[in-house]
Amino acid sequence: MALFSSKKSAARLTEPQLVPEHIGIIMDGNGRWAKKRGLPRQAGHVTGAKVFRTIAKHCEKRGIKVATFYTFSTENWKRPQEEVDAIMNLLREYLKESLADFKKENIRTRFIGDRSMLAPDIQELMAEAEEATAQKDGMILNIAINYGGQAEIATAVRAIAQDVKDGALDPDAIDETCIEQRLYTAGQPPVDLILRPSGEYRLSNFLIWQCAYAEYVFDEILWPDFTTADLDRALDVYAGRHRRFGGV
Repeated sequence: MALFSSKKSAARLTEPQLVPEHIGIIMDGNGRWAKKRGLPRQAGHVTGAKVFRTIAKHCEKRGIKVATFYTFSTENWKRPQEEVDAIMNLLREYLKESLADFKKENIRTRFIGDRSMLAPDIQELMAEAEEATAQKDGMILNIAINYGGQAEIATAVRAIAQDVKDGALDPDAIDETCIEQRLYTAGQPPVDLILRPSGEYRLSNFLIWQCAYAEYVFDEILWPDFTTADLDRALDVYAGRHRRFGGV
């Protein structure tokens, strides 16, 4: 696991075959960014949301097949209610504008996580966004809302247990593929690269099954300051890794 600095020279564009199929991005540092500027934490989330749109589009342009953005975790409900409300309002705004914003992009939007705790209008907007982009065949954009990796696995296990109980599944047939087929990311490639800005060095319960053999790139940049050049540098670092998958 390596750290790269935003002060390094601009990276060369990686060869297409060296670009990760699936990248996971932990958008971290919005609150600290705002605090450094004497602004309310919500201001960091507003700026971070704009950066998200820019980086999502750049992922598609770089040939990434799946990009998963960690937007709101199952643990984020512990934050001050004012901040939670601000994040949810930003989500509403994004969902209402997303069709126009991504109209020219060949991006399919999906949401992963437990929607049951979200407001009904947000759930409806999420469903509408997914339906409107369902026929697009370009990059899949996973937006993780009320998502937790452990909760995702627990949900998959419950589904397997129910299938066994119903006689639809033989316990001896349970394997890694069986579990993967019941994850939110079923049918998608495993994560090749996890990118986390803000100077933190942990997964924070993000895609923990899918990251079994992922590469990690950490950056000290706070998310609202993250640019397409920073993403290109991360992809360049990834291209230089030798992935053995348990081999030699």
